[in-house]
Amino acid sequence: MIETKPIDGKAFAAGLRARIAEQVATLVRDHGVTPGLAVVLVGEDPASQVYVRNKAAQTAEAGMASFEHKLPVETSEADLLALVAKLNADPAVHGILVQLPLPAHMDANKVIAALDPAKDVDGFHVVNAGRLAVGLEALVPCTPLGCVMLLKHHLGTLAGLKAVVVGRSNIVGKPAAQLLLREDCTVTIAHSRTRDLPGTCREADILIAAVGRPEMVRGDWIKPGATVIDVGINRIAKPDGKTRLVGDVAYDEAQGIAGLITPVPGGVGPMTIACLLQNTLTAARRQAGL
Repeated sequence: MIETKPIDGKAFAAGLRARIAEQVATLVRDHGVTPGLAVVLVGEDPASQVYVRNKAAQTAEAGMASFEHKLPVETSEADLLALVAKLNADPAVHGILVQLPLPAHMDANKVIAALDPAKDVDGFHVVNAGRLAVGLEALVPCTPLGCVMLLKHHLGTLAGLKAVVVGRSNIVGKPAAQLLLREDCTVTIAHSRTRDLPGTCREADILIAAVGRPEMVRGDWIKPGATVIDVGINRIAKPDGKTRLVGDVAYDEAQGIAGLITPVPGGVGPMTIACLLQNTLTAARRQAGL
């Protein structure tokens, strides 16, 4: 029986935010540059509202300028694109984040394409995705960046390890695979159509689950001693009618098999906003030529 240790993403993210705040203070003091993050929220999605509120608070705590743009759900796509163009041109804004999902009458791909890639702190623009793929300097999606930071903190070098990423989204799966390749891992991207998905997962020294299906990855899919990064955040009903948060991995089943695992909540989640702040700081430095 292996002793499974939880990875405390909350504590690591707090330390990262503290280091970012120090670097922001230095940037302000030495160069007169205050990193600015603009967050655009269209509509009243409750989960997005909570997330945007947390982003604004943590941006301010890090000593950055926070610009919030809350637009009604009936806002036209043209008006949203006009706002993006205005933020692209604003020298006080170093990072722009358009909160997804957008209302059905808007094309998210068109909106992302309208962002200045240098200000695209979500790392979703095709220019940033392409630069990441060919190994050039890029702004990288926040969640996979956080996953790799946690892995390096706990494992040291990742070179030569076999990594399996379950999920092929542009937001997590694909960029996570690219970042792991950059760390000299041998990488497999698996998904719902993978033949013998459990067998593929069992080969992984590092298993990243990012499929959005509650507890899909079972305990017997995990190689003994493997490091498991659970990106999923799923709300499921309890017998008493209330709900609880679970990941994409059956956490209780993983106990005694995985060597290290991120819990849900408290694992990958807190890293996402911390890495957003990191990307905003990086974008501000690059735009200032530093």
